[in-house]
Amino acid sequence: MNGKNTIFGWAFGDSARAEDEEYLATLRHESLENARQDAARHGVQIDPSTAVFTVVSEDDSLIDAGEAARGRVTVRCTVHVEGPGADEIRAEGPMNG
Repeated sequence: MNGKNTIFGWAFGDSARAEDEEYLATLRHESLENARQDAARHGVQIDPSTAVFTVVSEDDSLIDAGEAARGRVTVRCTVHVEGPGADEIRAEGPMNG
């Protein structure tokens, strides 16, 4: 049975480049790839057309991305997944559960 769900992908970068749109595009790509790899570990597929990207700031968000994000620009990709067991995956940060 195929289930559906949502997971997160994450990318962390140089906070000094947080205003550089080309750099942020690279981080968006990396966060989508992180989500794809995590989905593959769970045996499900992402739907890249559903990807939504958020630049997460420690100062402006309740999201705790952990030590990996301290002092860094963080891009979170939220993306839908489908496949057997997808409904059992729990999206957590900065890694999926």
